[in-house]
Amino acid sequence: MATAMSVSAVTPAAAAVSRRRTMVCVPATARAPREMAEELAAAAALGADLAELRLDCLAGFAPRRDLPVILAKPRPLPALVTYRPKWEGGKYEGDDESRFEALLLAMELGAEYVDVELKVADKFMKLISGRKPDNCKLIVSSHNYESTPSSEELANLVAQIQATGADIVKIATTATEIVDVAKMFQILVHCQVPIIGLVMNDRGFISRVLCPKYGGFLTFGSLKKGKESAPAQPTAADLINVYNIRQIGPDTKVFGIIGKPVGHSKSPILHNEAFRSVGFNAVYVPFLVDDLAKFLNTYSSPDFAGFSCTIPHKEAAVRCCDEVDPIARDIGAVNTIVRRPDGKLVGYNTDYVGAISAIEDGIRAFEQRDPDTSPLAGRLFVVIGAGGAGKALAYGAKEKGARVVIANRTFARAQELANLIGGPALTLADLENYHPEEGMILANTTAIGMHPNVNETPLSKQALKSYAVVFDAVYTPKETRLLREAAECGATVVSGLEMFIRQAMGQFEHFTGMPVDDYKFRAIGNTMTPL
Repeated sequence: MATAMSVSAVTPAAAAVSRRRTMVCVPATARAPREMAEELAAAAALGADLAELRLDCLAGFAPRRDLPVILAKPRPLPALVTYRPKWEGGKYEGDDESRFEALLLAMELGAEYVDVELKVADKFMKLISGRKPDNCKLIVSSHNYESTPSSEELANLVAQIQATGADIVKIATTATEIVDVAKMFQILVHCQVPIIGLVMNDRGFISRVLCPKYGGFLTFGSLKKGKESAPAQPTAADLINVYNIRQIGPDTKVFGIIGKPVGHSKSPILHNEAFRSVGFNAVYVPFLVDDLAKFLNTYSSPDFAGFSCTIPHKEAAVRCCDEVDPIARDIGAVNTIVRRPDGKLVGYNTDYVGAISAIEDGIRAFEQRDPDTSPLAGRLFVVIGAGGAGKALAYGAKEKGARVVIANRTFARAQELANLIGGPALTLADLENYHPEEGMILANTTAIGMHPNVNETPLSKQALKSYAVVFDAVYTPKETRLLREAAECGATVVSGLEMFIRQAMGQFEHFTGMPVDDYKFRAIGNTMTPL
C-alpha cells in the first residue's frame, strides 16, 4: 500500500494542536416539530454538544409555522439545521428554492449551523449573500454512498468545498474495506479549516470514534438504537460512555478487536472501562477486517498499538506477525497482537489459558478432586471446531493430560488438527452417536449459536446426555441453547463469558504493561451489557 494511504504517515499531534474538542452531534429525526424539540432536549440530557435538526424527516413541514417551535429559545443545545434532498440521501423531494428559503429562515431564527450540499452551494451562497448572520456557520457537505475516493480526489474535494466560501467542510464517504478510513484520516490531519470527515457503514465505523484523534470538527451519535441517520452510526451514549470520546486526543493509543463479524463483541466495553479505571490513555474499537495483512500494513503507526484477533483471523495472524510467542506458534493461532516501539508485531495466545482455567474451575466447583492435579487429566475432551479457538482449546486440554477428540463440520479440517494433537477426528454427524465412555467433556469453539442465530446449536440435546461437562466459547448470549440444553441434561456448564474475561485479562497486561486487578476486571466483565 502506498505511503500516502497508510496511517503510519499520519501525525495527529502536529495537525490537531490548534483545534477545538471534537463535538458529539445527535441527529433529531422526529416527524413532528414538538417531538423534534423534545429530541433536542433528550440529546442535551445525554451530554451531546449539539443537535442536527433533520427538517426533511418532518411530516407536512411548514417552515414559518414549525421552525419557531423547533428553534424556540432558550434551547438546551446549539442547532445544526439540515434539509437534505433525496438526491443526496435525504427525504426532501421538493424544489431547491423552497428548501433554501427554509434554511435562510432557520439562520434568521438563530440556528448556529446550517448544512447545504456542495452541488447547490454556489446557488445557495448567492441567495444568502449579505443575509447570513455572523453567529451562523455554514457547512457545505458532500456525500458518497458508493465508495471512498483516493486521497488525492478527497483533497481536491476539500479544496472545491472551501472555494464555495464554506465555514466548515463536511465529507462523508462509504467504506468498501476498512483501509478506506485511512484516507479520511489523512484528510482530517492535513486540512487547514474545520472539517467533518466520516466514512459510513460497518467497515467505516472507526472513523466515527477516532475522529477526535485526527482533529475532526464533530461526529454523529444517534439518540438511541434505531434512530440512526446514517449507516453504522453509534449511539451518542456509546460514544461518550463506552468509547470515552471526550478523552480521545492526538496522543491516544488505539487498540481494538479484529474480526469478521465483530459487531457482537463486548471487548470494547470491557477494555475501554479497564483502560479508564487505571488512567491509561487509550481507546479500544471494533475493526471489521476482510484482509488482515492489508489492514496491519495500512494501520502501521505506533499509535495503533495492539489488537485482539477473533474469527476468522487467528490463524492468519500467526503469519502476519514478525515474532510469535512459542506457545502461540505451537497452537497455530494468535489472539493478541502487540506492536512494539520498533514497529515489530508480536503475537500471543491468551485463549488457551482463559478457556482451560475457566473449565477447570467450573469442574472444581462441583467435583471434589486433588487440587494439585488438573480435573481434565485422563478425561475424554471433545473439541467442536478446528479454527483458532479450537486449536487453543485442544492444545490446552492436551497439556493438562486430557485425551482430545476433534469434531468439525469439515472432516479434513478436523483430521488436520487431530493429527497435530494426536487424537481421533470426527464429523459433527459422527458426534451425534459418539459415546465411548461416561464423564466426557465437550467444548464448542465455533460461532454456532452466537447472536443473532441464538436458536442454533452444534449438537442435539439427545447427544448432550453423554457429557458431564459442557463449555461454550460463545458468550453472546451468555446462556446459549447448547448450555441451556446441557444443563437440562444434568451437565456442569461453563459459560464462554468466563473464557472471554480471562483471556482479556492476559490481553490487558500485554497491551498496557500493567498487572491486572483480577477483582476489578471481573467486576467490569460481569456487569457488561451489549453494545
